[in-house]
Amino acid sequence: MESIKSHSYEVHLEELAEAALNQHVEKINYSRIFLLVDENTRAHCLPVFENKYKYRIDTILEIRSGEENKNIDTCQKVWQSLSDNNGDRKSLLINLGGGVLTDLGGFVASTFKRGIDFINIPTTLLSMVDASIGGKTGIDLGPLKNQIGVINQPQMVLIFPEFLKTVEERQIRSGFAEMLKHGLIMDSNYWSVLKEEDDFSASHYIQKSIALKNEVVLQDPTEQGLRKILNFGHTLGHAIESYFLENPSKQTLLHGEAIAIGMILEGYLSHELKGLPRLSLQEIKDTFLRQFDKVEFDSDDIDAVLKLLKYDKKNSHGDINFVLLQSIGKAVTDVKVPEELFLKAFAYYKE
Repeated sequence: MESIKSHSYEVHLEELAEAALNQHVEKINYSRIFLLVDENTRAHCLPVFENKYKYRIDTILEIRSGEENKNIDTCQKVWQSLSDNNGDRKSLLINLGGGVLTDLGGFVASTFKRGIDFINIPTTLLSMVDASIGGKTGIDLGPLKNQIGVINQPQMVLIFPEFLKTVEERQIRSGFAEMLKHGLIMDSNYWSVLKEEDDFSASHYIQKSIALKNEVVLQDPTEQGLRKILNFGHTLGHAIESYFLENPSKQTLLHGEAIAIGMILEGYLSHELKGLPRLSLQEIKDTFLRQFDKVEFDSDDIDAVLKLLKYDKKNSHGDINFVLLQSIGKAVTDVKVPEELFLKAFAYYKE
């Protein structure tokens, strides 16, 4: 399956990924090679990785899985382990895991000794189709998502769809939300195909989503303009995800589950402010509610979510900036939303 060329690296899939990894390590004389895993990828993905990788691993580093561990304390432990195990500026860090691990591992590598090489091997559908492209690395600040980080490119990204056999169905659906988003913001035909699909973890869909995101990132690597469209559903979605993460009385939502709600809410805002047709809005809502259970929000929940909007990383000069849809396949950025529409959007979601 054809590789995808990004700015300074390539995303390789399946057999090409295996070949690229071994050729790269053979070519570069790394002083130390570290592998970062969590307890899940160590148990389920490491044996598969070891069958594909021919060279040495000097040290395996393990962190705890889960968004709640994507923080500076975890970074501190990994930095310390790299130092204790003689890591230097000619070391390589291979990140084997989902989006939490590759975001954190990329940030650790980008800051240790002012930057060492890293390779990302995403093991969840979400990390394959989203975190694999764009070079965003980072961690959360308390419950606030992705507040600390840098944009820094890996040496390569390697996609092995067989890792998805180790992932529960709920995680697969979480990644599917981002794939549907790619259709909504860029490609109405892709949306039309995906929304009727059951086998959404097929390799050709993974490749298509990576290619669509890469097309955007190549034009705007540092998110000054066009790249903002990738945040559709994420302004309210991230606030919802953060609220459910910090509230012990709520069941934590996966990223895709929160973003699916965000896309329905921001779809409603698109209808009100940018002329998204009512039938398209209903199509969006019906599609996401077929895949994801409806979440209950009372008035206190909604108030708390809306208070978190002020921390969104797209904000500028005190304004909350939204990405909205003019139509399925066409997004617009930097839209200011009157506060009274937020409650109407939640009311529409709850209908």
